Amino acid sequence: MKKKKDTPDSKLQKTSPVSNDKTVPDPGRWSGSVFPIVGIGASAGGLAAFEAFFSGMSAAADPGMAFILVQHLAPDHKSLLTELIRRCTRMEVFEVEDGMEVRPNCIYIIPPNRDMAFLHGSLHLIESIAPRGQRLPIDYFFRSLAQSLHESAIGVVLSGTGSDGTLGVRSIKGEGGMVIAQTPESCEHDGMPRSAIATGLVDYELVPSEMPARIIAYANHAYGPPLRTASAPVTDNALRKICILLRAQTGHDFSQYKPSTIHRRIERRMAVHQIDTLDAYIQYLRQTPMEVEALFRDLLIGVTRFFRDADVFKVLEEKVIPKLFAGKSPNSSIRIWSAGCSTGEEAYSIAILLQEYMEKTRQTFKVQVFATDIDSQAIATARSGLYPASIATDVTPQRLARFFSVEANGGTYRIHKTLRDILIFSEQDVIKDPPFSRLDCIVCRNLLIYMGGELQKKLIPLFHYALRPGGFLFLGTSETVGDFGDLFTAVDRKSKLYLRSEVARGRHSAPMGRFLPPLTVLDSSPLRPTGVKEAAPAKLPLRELTEQTLLHRFIPAGVLVNAQGDILYLHGRTGQYLEPAQGEAGTNNILKMAREGLRRGLSTALHKARSSGETVRSQALRVKTNGPFTSVDLTVCPVAADHAGFSASLYLVVLRPTSQADLGAVQKSHLPDVEDGAEKLAREKNEIATLRQDLLANEEYLQSTIEELETSNEELNSSNEEMQSINEELQSSNEELETSKEELQSVNEELSTVNAELQNKLIDLSQANNDMSNLLSGTGIATIFVDHQLCIMRFTPAATRIINLIPIDIGRPVGHIVSKMVGYDNLVEDVRSVLETLLPKDLEVQTADGKWYTMRIQPYRTLENVIEGAVITFVDITEMKKSHELLREAHGQIRLAVVARDSLDAIAVLDTKGDILSWNPSAERLFGWSEGEALAMNIRDMLPEDMQSQELENIRQVAAGVMPAPYETSRVHKDGQTLEVWLTASPLADDAGHVYAMATIQRMAPGRDST
Repeated sequence: MKKKKDTPDSKLQKTSPVSNDKTVPDPGRWSGSVFPIVGIGASAGGLAAFEAFFSGMSAAADPGMAFILVQHLAPDHKSLLTELIRRCTRMEVFEVEDGMEVRPNCIYIIPPNRDMAFLHGSLHLIESIAPRGQRLPIDYFFRSLAQSLHESAIGVVLSGTGSDGTLGVRSIKGEGGMVIAQTPESCEHDGMPRSAIATGLVDYELVPSEMPARIIAYANHAYGPPLRTASAPVTDNALRKICILLRAQTGHDFSQYKPSTIHRRIERRMAVHQIDTLDAYIQYLRQTPMEVEALFRDLLIGVTRFFRDADVFKVLEEKVIPKLFAGKSPNSSIRIWSAGCSTGEEAYSIAILLQEYMEKTRQTFKVQVFATDIDSQAIATARSGLYPASIATDVTPQRLARFFSVEANGGTYRIHKTLRDILIFSEQDVIKDPPFSRLDCIVCRNLLIYMGGELQKKLIPLFHYALRPGGFLFLGTSETVGDFGDLFTAVDRKSKLYLRSEVARGRHSAPMGRFLPPLTVLDSSPLRPTGVKEAAPAKLPLRELTEQTLLHRFIPAGVLVNAQGDILYLHGRTGQYLEPAQGEAGTNNILKMAREGLRRGLSTALHKARSSGETVRSQALRVKTNGPFTSVDLTVCPVAADHAGFSASLYLVVLRPTSQADLGAVQKSHLPDVEDGAEKLAREKNEIATLRQDLLANEEYLQSTIEELETSNEELNSSNEEMQSINEELQSSNEELETSKEELQSVNEELSTVNAELQNKLIDLSQANNDMSNLLSGTGIATIFVDHQLCIMRFTPAATRIINLIPIDIGRPVGHIVSKMVGYDNLVEDVRSVLETLLPKDLEVQTADGKWYTMRIQPYRTLENVIEGAVITFVDITEMKKSHELLREAHGQIRLAVVARDSLDAIAVLDTKGDILSWNPSAERLFGWSEGEALAMNIRDMLPEDMQSQELENIRQVAAGVMPAPYETSRVHKDGQTLEVWLTASPLADDAGHVYAMATIQRMAPGRDST
């Protein structure tokens, strides 16, 4: 039966009845005060995936859930991820602080150089102790999320290299949560998503922008109201129908599983597909065989990892394993059964402890670990022995180096062949398939808790039958032997370690009658564990007593060997045929131990038996025993070793002295025929002598050849040992290089993350710099930035109109630069004063080209309010200065206009050409022309013809700066009369002294009537 794998079909969304509309659905109201919490893990390339994820949630301003982001960050670099995420979401974004409470509609981001865990609604930071290249923050957080939220946990794996997150995915699925992975095609780096998908536990493979809609749709079911069923009988009936569908397709019966377990898994599958009722889900199961398979894998309840529950494995290492080997002879077998092994982590953990014990005690035993599971996919994974690099969190570095090798891609570990050969994986259902037998230990942890009481009552006696007397049973921490306390004795109640007890013959045998022989067969077996002391010696049955007597009295000497001649078991007195070989002690090969005369025939017979598979006999071999040669009969016959638990071919070598009758027959066959006469006898004797000489020569040659081969073999063995030593050194160097590679790869991921953040920051800074440059250029404000030493740091192009600056002047003291300002040479002193007092200073300065500027000097402050120098700005106020002057002139003209208006004299203003520019009311009364008419006239129009040339000459003199004395002249009235007037002319000049007009004051000449 299966206990440790949780593998829904990650491709089921293709056949799901849910729409693929990208619009984010309304989150609705979650049940109670609980709200969904989504853990999102990413590494290299994760920034783009994060942005795409939250961009896909733009339609939901209030998703009603919290998002916790875990990314591989450089430990010595301040993360910019918080600022970058704020740009693509309207939710609040926080960098996590220790103990921070999680609230809905918020995003939380892990800080650098910290591991993060979730407990009781808060996030807790823990300083990472793992080396930089082995940190797995995503696995760490996903595990804590699964342990706290159980089936409510939601995990998302985005772009990244390596396999971080894979073990966390297993934890979330083991608790019944939901997992989404980014499609590898949409990733910048697809290592993490591919590793998660390879587990078979991912519910959806989506691009990041489509994930929010799927998460909210799932949460609406998972956190919403329970399944809508009419009544309990209807629910039970529906569950039976689902069990029938499962049994029809998979062949496995879940009807005796605990209903709560099945119901919870069904609810999860319904939430994945947004199906509301059991009846609708049953219909969907009937239409979709892939969903039946996915539900089957969800029911397998898979949670496993290497050395899970360290305290329990400590008990196994210290209390169980030493007793398994105690009293065992070398080369004897140790048999262990790991029931429900899932993907093999637990079985390999047991094998590691066994191997370590044998290395520690320097003993060799035949260890077999039978690992079984109901899931064929899990068994295939276990057989491959390939695991993600994230197992480094559960396996010590010493064990990783000793029992694992790093694959070429650097992201996975593979079990060494020496350890893999210990395990035998097979697909098995403990409920209906026959068990293993003569076991020393059974490890069945966290399997019974998901089974009903009836199934447990069948399995506990089954385990008792499968164990040898004195065998151990290991259960999960929440499991017990129940009502079968007479079958097992508790050794460690906390760790649920039990010892097999002896019971009366036939007791509890009924549940195993389907596939087990009667227990009386077990009682009659001659096999007994040598390391277990029984309470009282039992009497031997008469049959066994008779067989032992016959073996000792009548059976000849025999030796059980393997195909290579290695001795496995000796029976009878074999010393007269075998003797220890010369060389190092411990040699147990029968060909090397054979006495003179036996080796050649034994080698030939063993070779024939191995080739043909039939019994081979050689008679009357002359073997040199302790004294003279003895005639010996040799028989080599194959042994059927399957029932003994051996997979290799075995052979029994039987040695016995040749009987006198057989010896006489052999000698008689070699005697010459006397009837042939003396000549024939002499000739045969010569032939025999020749043959004997040839035979001796061939034997000597063969012997020398054998010795040379043995010498060469020894040299080759020595060379092989040296090569093995070199290979181990190279392997050690390779492992060190692989470790360095992993560290560099981790650093590369962190640098990639930092680079992505800095790249986005660089884009922002470039945009801000462009904006600032355009702002300064657009305003035309000349700006110069100087540091504390008054050296120029930068300046705007407009500053070159005031100070002679070129690009290479950056870094030079501002006092060394030639200024175009006139009458101002205190720039250096004023800047120093501002830096000392931190008070801004404003001055008006003028350049050589006549332009005026307001110069403002103020401190240069950073965002942290640190003074880094001073800023000198020049604002052009030339136009403002002119406006002020014009305003001043206008005020003067206004005053002149008031005087001219109220004067009794006729006042007119003429330009240098004689055009009338101004005309007061007295001039209108004197000459009769209105102001409008006069402004359109030239002074010539008001002069008599004989006086025009003289009057125009006077105007030219005034324009030339000659001030004429008042004089009498004539003007023509509007009605044509000529008037004699007294005229005074005054020039009007600008600031430069240029005359642009003249003012004339006219009154009636003395003694003349105005008419």
